[in-house]
Amino acid sequence: MTIAADAHLNAILRCYTRESSVPVAVGALTLDVGGSTVSARVEHASRTGLHQFSDVQVDGVPAVPEALVRLLSADADPAEIDDLAARTAESVRNVEIFVSEADGQRGPGRFLELEQALLFGHLNHPAPKSRDGLSGDELAAYSPELGGRFAVHWFEADAELVSSDQVAGAPSLQGLDAVQLMGALAGITPSSGRVLIPAHPWQAAAVAERPRVASLISAGRVKALGPGGAQWYPTSSLRTVFHPDLPVMLKLSLGLRITNSRRESTPTELRRGLEINRLLDAAYNAGTATAHPRFTIVRDPAWVALDEGGPTLTGLDVAVREVPADVNSYACLAGLVAPRPGGVSRLSTFAAADPAEWVSAYVDNVLIPMLHLYAETGIGLEAHQQNTLVRLDGAGRIKGGAYRDNQGYYLASSYLRGLLAVTGLRDSTLAVVDDPIVDDRLTYYLLHNQALAVVGCLAADGVADEGDLLGVVRERLTLALPLLKAAGPSGDRLARRWLEAETLPCKANMLTRLRGIDEVVAPLDAQSVYLDIPNPLR
Repeated sequence: MTIAADAHLNAILRCYTRESSVPVAVGALTLDVGGSTVSARVEHASRTGLHQFSDVQVDGVPAVPEALVRLLSADADPAEIDDLAARTAESVRNVEIFVSEADGQRGPGRFLELEQALLFGHLNHPAPKSRDGLSGDELAAYSPELGGRFAVHWFEADAELVSSDQVAGAPSLQGLDAVQLMGALAGITPSSGRVLIPAHPWQAAAVAERPRVASLISAGRVKALGPGGAQWYPTSSLRTVFHPDLPVMLKLSLGLRITNSRRESTPTELRRGLEINRLLDAAYNAGTATAHPRFTIVRDPAWVALDEGGPTLTGLDVAVREVPADVNSYACLAGLVAPRPGGVSRLSTFAAADPAEWVSAYVDNVLIPMLHLYAETGIGLEAHQQNTLVRLDGAGRIKGGAYRDNQGYYLASSYLRGLLAVTGLRDSTLAVVDDPIVDDRLTYYLLHNQALAVVGCLAADGVADEGDLLGVVRERLTLALPLLKAAGPSGDRLARRWLEAETLPCKANMLTRLRGIDEVVAPLDAQSVYLDIPNPLR
């Protein structure tokens, strides 16, 4: 059994046991499914869901990940089962490559080290490293796990076909507007009346074959210039690229299907980043900023898109993201908790001396500020592990936190009127949904996927007792209740739910995948499959 196959079997069983409400305890596990018997040994049982399994078999024969997916998904649509099985097999092959080349050349600095550390991907997804058929040189060039590096491709388009916007005076733009910034990054002066737009190399090839763009190229209104400018490093999201000597990152559209979704921007997403900028500049979060000065939101101050003046994008677009000052003090949470072959996670290395204190500092500096922002403004952050940054000192102790994204912003509908009074607009680009739906989403992203991932990781690595660390989370949340209550109407509601409810909502990643849901474009009330699971904090 390879390390990659074992990791996928573990992820599949974690999904199935959670989504089928199967109790998990240390010792033998036996499942009767579809006339077959699945057996495994539970080496570590976790209230956070990060179980560790070994010796996974089907009818006494060592299990194969894609075959196990088929068996455990037998009630789903056959086409979706076939697709997920194929994507699982592809993910296993990719992880085998990542693990075998884990000691290869990497980008400079701790920020990139953690962006490139996700060798196994999402630990509760059956196909975490499927990449829609990428292989060979493309996989090597575009994968952060392999230290990928590439120049973006540039397109030149008639200015009237292009939309753009930027926040006035954003320091990271260095006095340039969005269009001027593109020319500076490309090192190219575009023709008169033309605008430059960057594209991920994979996207550049794919989008040129789309009828809309192909017709514009044929008419001479768009011209493909090829690669140029700096060599960028892909970050953990693949489509956001970073260069250690530049003040901005680029978030590019990428039509590859990664886990559940194709990663192409929408017009709303591009505009949402600027709305958040303007709300922050208007001190809409003044109470949170005062109470939690060590927590920040990374700004996305500009964007450029080929949209022909219409309501949809063509797949050629870019959002500009600032690079935080002292960027190498920031670590992607997903990279911190990522397993390492033959060793413990980076988190456990940093926290080993006092894991309870590390968890306490995490809750105070990362989780509570996000809850405070929600209580004060109604803005809920879709702060999963990859979007959550932890600021660390040289010894790995927490000194702050940050959130990065221009897509994952919910707004509780009860706060809409107050927000519009600040912006002066008639509507908001944030995802406005009923308060209970936002509560459910934040319960998954902020608690299950993020904060409890820290607890689960330290316990699975044997650094601390899981029950003790869950007690630390409870204690810090309890102490924060008065502050949250004062921050806004029923501001302590969500934290109290986490402390008191018997069950809590949680996303079912395997069921979501088997229903063919693209979470980027699906309606928010049907964005994913959710279920209730026992509250780990009880």
